Amino acid sequence: MRRTRGPATGRAHGDVDAALACLSVDQLRVLVREMLLELDEVAHGRIVGSLIARAVRAGSGWAPAPRSRDEVAETLAFATAAGRVSHADPGDVDEHLRRDSGAFLRRDYAAAHRILGALLGPIGDGQIDLGQHELADEVLGVDLCECAAQFVVSAYMVSEPAQRAGAVYAAIGEVGGVGTFWEPVREMERVAMEPLPQLGDFLPLWRALVEREAGRERRSDWDADGDRWLREVVWRMEGASGLAKLARSTRRAADLRTWCRTLVDAQDWKAALSAFDEASELVADGKGLRGELLDGAALAAQELGRDDLPARFERAWRACPSMLRLRCWLGSARGRTAIRRRGAEALEACPPSAHRQGAFLHLLQGDFEPAAELLAKAPGLGWSDDEHPGHLLFPLFEALLCGGKASASNLLRGRHGSPIEELLSTTCEVDEPRLAAREVDEILRHAGVDRIPDAAAPMKAAGAARGAATAAAKGAVLAAMRRAAENRLAGVTEQKRRGHYRHAALLVASCQACDPSPEAAAWVRSIKTEYRRFPALRNELDRAMGNS
Repeated sequence: MRRTRGPATGRAHGDVDAALACLSVDQLRVLVREMLLELDEVAHGRIVGSLIARAVRAGSGWAPAPRSRDEVAETLAFATAAGRVSHADPGDVDEHLRRDSGAFLRRDYAAAHRILGALLGPIGDGQIDLGQHELADEVLGVDLCECAAQFVVSAYMVSEPAQRAGAVYAAIGEVGGVGTFWEPVREMERVAMEPLPQLGDFLPLWRALVEREAGRERRSDWDADGDRWLREVVWRMEGASGLAKLARSTRRAADLRTWCRTLVDAQDWKAALSAFDEASELVADGKGLRGELLDGAALAAQELGRDDLPARFERAWRACPSMLRLRCWLGSARGRTAIRRRGAEALEACPPSAHRQGAFLHLLQGDFEPAAELLAKAPGLGWSDDEHPGHLLFPLFEALLCGGKASASNLLRGRHGSPIEELLSTTCEVDEPRLAAREVDEILRHAGVDRIPDAAAPMKAAGAARGAATAAAKGAVLAAMRRAAENRLAGVTEQKRRGHYRHAALLVASCQACDPSPEAAAWVRSIKTEYRRFPALRNELDRAMGNS
């Protein structure tokens, strides 16, 4: 795999900027020429291609030298010979594609269409092998996606207006093996040297063709190229209202998501609220999708400051229970009584398989033994499952038993993102709207669950029974933590999961930190004795015991 260097940061970034500012234009030219000599063939090709493209688009009037008729014939002959022997040298292919890309930059669309197609199609179809392991990009310096987009634009430019839709569709089919055309019109506009002529006349023809082809390809709810292309052209022609009509007619998941996402991106929260509500009713099947759409409605209500936000959180959780939705709903309650009341309602409706949520709801009611039982019965493997209670209960039990926060090495809580993130922009900017969800320890604290208290020394009357119950709860929790640690140790050693030895050791250390009694020390010694033939695990145990 080719290694790449990220952008400079901090002081180094400032030094680079200052150094570049001190160099004259001539000095920078000399520097670039020297640096090009230091690059390998692939990096050299990419930098040169980017340099030429930027120079042409700078508006200076410069363009690469035109291709002669003999040079075009040479490229075509090279492509024919390579196809005949099913192999070509990557360096030769780089050189020909770079020249062909230069023809496109000169706006010689006829030559670019002819010679780019002669090479890109066979490379994408595997008819010409370049010696790569998987993708041709591994061995080429040119940007194949850029070349493919240039080929499609060339097909657009050389075609008659009435034939452009078919020409573009055929061109994408030819080079689809080397290019990515998620939104073809946008991709063409990105690489075009000038505004696409008669685009307004092209879009209706393109829409009719894509609608026809998408209908033929559609066999299921799976999103195909034609479906994505149709949404793009509908958005171009009719905007959000067109996407709404399309989503209502198909009721497909991707169409519903795109309609709602468009309104979220536009920050039109009032329209988004209505769209999410309607879309959640249009879903025929798909419990998970309905939950996502109800999340979107809750997000819109949150941004609008509506009073019905808690009810919307509850509706989303009941439609598709998840830990995040549960945190949103419970966290929106004010006061200990309200939180516990919602927790009791949620516990009654919680699915039996939702062990993590069930365990949290038991803790919220102060019922430690049922939560401990879920932890004790949890499998030693499968901690990555969303509903495994281990990542939640271990740090919470440690905090409750110790009367404070769990230790710094407390096993990774496993915080999960919101499903609504799929409906938002693909970037992760900090100013993006997110559902408000309190952390589980904060919810427990507001519900008045902050520790498992020790039984009072002198137990009197009614207090005696309560103290005995508390002592039993504490014992059940400690026993469950040890059982879970034993299950984890057995699972990772039986399956030779060496990468998880440290996690298993941290579980043992957590049990030791929660119970400094001689009984716990004897248990730790028995663990070390049982796994004495696993030196890597023993090392992790010693390390964890020292940090606990």
